[in-house]
Amino acid sequence: MEKLSLQAKKAYFAKQRKSNYAASLRLEGFKASLNDSDHPLPTREAALNAVRQTKA
Repeated sequence: MEKLSLQAKKAYFAKQRKSNYAASLRLEGFKASLNDSDHPLPTREAALNAVRQTKA
């Protein structure tokens, strides 16, 4: 397995932090325009099906 550089790790965590912040804003009812387009949100039905499958 190839080791990741420190720069790659920092970039990954910065991207995750930005994505989490945008999701938090959406949950609070704000419009988040932080370019979170590379991680589209699942539909309501897809999310419900995923939760139902993990509980079964």
